[in-house]
Amino acid sequence: MANPQQYYDIVRRPVVTEKSAGAQEARNQYTFEVHKKANKVEVRKAVETLFSVKVEAVNIVSMPAKRRRVFGRPGHTPAWKKAVVTLKSGDSIDIN
Repeated sequence: MANPQQYYDIVRRPVVTEKSAGAQEARNQYTFEVHKKANKVEVRKAVETLFSVKVEAVNIVSMPAKRRRVFGRPGHTPAWKKAVVTLKSGDSIDIN
């Protein structure tokens, strides 16, 4: 069994939005922000180990950086990677 701390480096935090909450209820899908260099196999192993669930599928999306203005000055939000994890029916994760 690997060190669980290394899995927290892969799975950073849950993404809680209206869209992700709807996917949880309708399709048993959970959304996480993951490390920029993580792949599907690493995300699957991390979620299964950290939350003791069975993962059916992992979809990964690279979210681009966006331009933003802060106090009138131009800036940007950093690029990040999002993983949508589909769990086996009957399994769930409490992210509250």
